Amino acid sequence: MIRLVEAMNISSPAVNALLSVFAFVVVAKIADLLVDKVLRKFSRFTKTDLDDRIIDVVHRPIFFTILFLGIIATALHFGPSENVLWYTSGSLYSLLAVIWCVAAVRISNTVIEHAVMKVSDVTGMSRDIIPLVENVTRIVIIVAAVMIVLSIWKINITPVIASAGIAGAAVAFAAKDTIANFFGGISVFVDKPFKIGDYIVLDKGERGEVVAIGVRSTRIKTRDDVQITIPNSIIANTKVINESAPIPNFRVRIPVSVAYGSDIDKVQEVLLEVAGQNKNVIPEPSPRVRFREFGESSLNFELLCWTKEPSLRGLTVHELNCEIYKTFAASGITIPFPQRDVHIRPDS
Repeated sequence: MIRLVEAMNISSPAVNALLSVFAFVVVAKIADLLVDKVLRKFSRFTKTDLDDRIIDVVHRPIFFTILFLGIIATALHFGPSENVLWYTSGSLYSLLAVIWCVAAVRISNTVIEHAVMKVSDVTGMSRDIIPLVENVTRIVIIVAAVMIVLSIWKINITPVIASAGIAGAAVAFAAKDTIANFFGGISVFVDKPFKIGDYIVLDKGERGEVVAIGVRSTRIKTRDDVQITIPNSIIANTKVINESAPIPNFRVRIPVSVAYGSDIDKVQEVLLEVAGQNKNVIPEPSPRVRFREFGESSLNFELLCWTKEPSLRGLTVHELNCEIYKTFAASGITIPFPQRDVHIRPDS
């Protein structure tokens, strides 16, 4: 580009420099149009608007990058004084660092928002995490930009890095529980053992509906309408039973005992009829009855059926037990209970 300007045989170096800068402005504008117009046409073939939003951010920084690099190349070619070249190139490189820092922050915010929205739709993760992740990413990008600017001006950043490392170690030690919960939350988001609305059971017996998944903790609401907050570091290292996965249907087991001598075919028929009439029991998979064992004083059966969702377990067990008792009484089926005969012998 500079050679082309010199070939025009213009004697004034200042005019040549201006023409060279103008040529770089034209090139930068062409590149800007290529990114903004041509790439945007290709982005229409994708199913997401993420690439369009990234193009909106990067096309201006590309323009200024080409322009500033052209100005620096022009300054190097026409040979100004060393101080002028130092401050000119340093100022322009610093401006480029700031421009790309702002662009990187905007791109990261766009990507984070898109990713969290997508993960939230799948896992039910709370979208309140977006500002936190954006702020952490923004701090990292700004620190990196500051380091680059200091390097441009030949400022020794070794003491700064050492101080930052010491401060980071102190902060990490003081906030180790918070950091453990943060990484525990990341493992929950990645593994997706449950989502909002699922019924889970922890290894200590807590059972409830997942109402919120945060960065630090997960909250579940029990059937007593009591909210339990569990740190994610515990969630990540404990056994979790998800009663809503892989399908939302929940299996109910009703143990039933009848007296010896009962008609076992009649018992099975009654149990299946009771299950089929309950509105919370789904027809598929169909209810079934199993003869489990010969007890000490009873024949032990088990009614197996599926409810629509785990939250209906308690109500369904109650309704089935009531109806089984009534139907057995009406059908003449005896439910045994422990009895003991006491014989008193007179003193001989």
